[in-house]
Amino acid sequence: MAGKNLLVMHGGGPTAVINASLYGIVDEAKRSGAFAHVYGSHGGPAGMLSGTYIALDEIDDDVLAGLRDAPGSAIGTGRDALGGHYPQMVEVLVKNGIDVVMLTGGNGTMNTCALLQEACREAGADIQVIGVPKTMDNDIAEIDHAPGYGSAARYAAQSVGEVCCDVHSMPIHIVVVEVMGRSAGWVAAATALAEQCGQGGPDLIYVPERAFDEEAFLADCKRLIEEKGGGVVVASEGLHDAEGNPIVDPIMEVERETYFGDVSSHLANLIVARLGYKARSEKPGLLGRASMTLRSERDVDEAEEVGRAAVRAALDGATGVMVGIKRVPGEEYAVTTDLIDVERVRLIERLLPDEFINEAGNGVTQTFKDWAAPLVGDLPQFVSFL
Repeated sequence: MAGKNLLVMHGGGPTAVINASLYGIVDEAKRSGAFAHVYGSHGGPAGMLSGTYIALDEIDDDVLAGLRDAPGSAIGTGRDALGGHYPQMVEVLVKNGIDVVMLTGGNGTMNTCALLQEACREAGADIQVIGVPKTMDNDIAEIDHAPGYGSAARYAAQSVGEVCCDVHSMPIHIVVVEVMGRSAGWVAAATALAEQCGQGGPDLIYVPERAFDEEAFLADCKRLIEEKGGGVVVASEGLHDAEGNPIVDPIMEVERETYFGDVSSHLANLIVARLGYKARSEKPGLLGRASMTLRSERDVDEAEEVGRAAVRAALDGATGVMVGIKRVPGEEYAVTTDLIDVERVRLIERLLPDEFINEAGNGVTQTFKDWAAPLVGDLPQFVSFL
């Protein structure tokens, strides 16, 4: 395979560790000595279509190592709708001598992998296509968890833990914290780990896997006010009613992407209007996926490893696959990587299983906490005399 050219593309929103995967790919490829060049697609799919590449193999190793600590996407990413442009993309790849393409992203990007693989086959182009998982939402099928989730989960858990300390100090209102996650409640669920901080976790957690019942929500909040005087509520941005309608109209929708309305403000306003009690809303938004300060070190290491595993798969001749993360059974946390046919993950959304959600639908189970804790790592414990 000596002398072949490798191209890396990022698709969809960045995570705190997408650049760690990029580092794993570039460093492993350079160490292998099997590639003539390693490129990055400038700006995601648009760079692939235009042939605008960044020569990653020409960058000094000490600079590349800094990718592990860099937020955003160092080569740029995007959500460009490719539509019928796949044959054109193959032409550009062939013209530029690209032999291996690695696409880093979520289930939408894995669909791009599948379509690109099909276009290469139809064109008779001998190009390997390999997917590298990435999403803070943790909604990729067939894997234990996705790189990017551990850091988003840690940020959400510790941030909510700090809010819990604030509200516990002066329980005069209900604070509604909205977290990202689209139609899956993985990030919202992770805030239950805030209890590690020593001031109790959020009092209520609402996830999209359960239809949102406004009256039940208000009853939960009323009980919280009567028992504690205040509390912390976590709500996923993708909450919907029993008919599947978002509880707040989306700001806009583009292709598969939904820009959700302000769920936390809506719920806080409900508490004020219907219960006559003070409430406020918090929405960390992009802070939850960009933070280097509160990232999970395990997430960084695993993200780098899936990048390295993708290169090893390419060296073995693999194509049309995504690198997966598989948890090894046992008392001690351990994972290994495997390869999954992209057909099994493309556009398939992985939701919280029933055993992770409590019976009332307003919290999570101990089973979920045990599953998620190793991904987040130990959280700080805060002193209080209350």
